[in-house]
Amino acid sequence: PFNDPPQGEILVSGPNISPGYWKQPEKTAEDFVIIDDVRYFATGDIGEFREDGSLRIIDRKKDLVKLQHGEYVSLAKIETALLNCPLIDNICCYGDSLSSYLIALVVPNKKHLTEMAEKLDIVTSSWTDLCHNMEIVKEYQKRMEEHAVKNHLLKNELPGKIYLCDEIWTSENGLLTEAMKLKRRQLKEKYEQVITQLYRDESYKR
Repeated sequence: PFNDPPQGEILVSGPNISPGYWKQPEKTAEDFVIIDDVRYFATGDIGEFREDGSLRIIDRKKDLVKLQHGEYVSLAKIETALLNCPLIDNICCYGDSLSSYLIALVVPNKKHLTEMAEKLDIVTSSWTDLCHNMEIVKEYQKRMEEHAVKNHLLKNELPGKIYLCDEIWTSENGLLTEAMKLKRRQLKEKYEQVITQLYRDESYKR
């Protein structure tokens, strides 16, 4: 477990636990673990022990990332809260266990970004240049954080850095499913160099 109160993935053991999945050795090896000669089933749920000794389920492991200091944050929770911000058309958050903060890939709302550029007296004919203008990026992040606080996100749930994507994510370009849900693996692969550079570059961070 991590943090106070203790948090971590819920493992269960006992005589009624299945020996594994029928004819699925790889899945069995993935979900069943042996610790100190005891066989456990990894539920995929993240739990938290309360002061009274009860166990509360926080979220699903697949939707969580663990940051540098051991705290778990829910990417889906953060994305849902920030999608309500009029500045944002879409968002995908990414966390690294070696870093203390999240990164957010943001598809900006064109109308609001253009209006922001006008207010900041930034003139350019290129949409890509607008998205990559650091003055706009910093103002966007400031406005996003204000929205996040109003929606009761915690400090460690606020993205430390953001990247404004000049390409719309669609199912046609393989970044969303047909149900318009994020394809996290494909997004990570597409923006891998961006994510790496953002974590390396300490010249700006909230």
